[in-house]
Amino acid sequence: MLKHKFITTSIALLSAGILSAQEQEQEKSLYLKGNALFATIGVLNIGLEKQISQKYTLQGDVFISPWKSFAGHEFQYYSVSLEGRYYFNEAFSRWYIGANLAASAFVLQKWSYWSDNPYINSNNETFITSNLYQKGVSFIVGVTGGYQFKVNDRWNIDVYATVGTSQDFYKGYDRVSGKRYESAQKFNKSGEFLPYRGGVMISYKLK
Repeated sequence: MLKHKFITTSIALLSAGILSAQEQEQEKSLYLKGNALFATIGVLNIGLEKQISQKYTLQGDVFISPWKSFAGHEFQYYSVSLEGRYYFNEAFSRWYIGANLAASAFVLQKWSYWSDNPYINSNNETFITSNLYQKGVSFIVGVTGGYQFKVNDRWNIDVYATVGTSQDFYKGYDRVSGKRYESAQKFNKSGEFLPYRGGVMISYKLK
């Protein structure tokens, strides 16, 4: 009789443990997200944010700007990003910070090249600065800060910004002549500290 009760109790506890683990697994939400701020100018920025514990989530997103010319400037930019987030309250609620890793490919004109000032390279060749653009890749590490709040049971709004250090490898061209304006043998290299992500993500709960 005692043995029977022990087996019954053990099975009950094991079943309760399995159900509890299943419930905890079900509670780990997944959100599909789209950046409303960039959508207004025809730029696609979508992502998935997955809960991995009570206060931690993992987000992956892509950024696609297909503009060969935007307001007179090259603006083709394609990036992928992976981010770990810590929420001070609970996952998907209120303030959070995150660590971000990103890689990108681009054909764009940096904001510092928008003037019509002369550009003289090391070979003593002269170009008009506003005719110059850059083509290459970047590897970026940054820190994100943001605030996420619930609209209803399915919808959230996520407001965020990321700053970090970017290591760029690129070739610079003059759009008039097609010549390279800088004198690097292969790729020119630069490092910058800059904001590189941000916006307003509209989030939909998938589970």
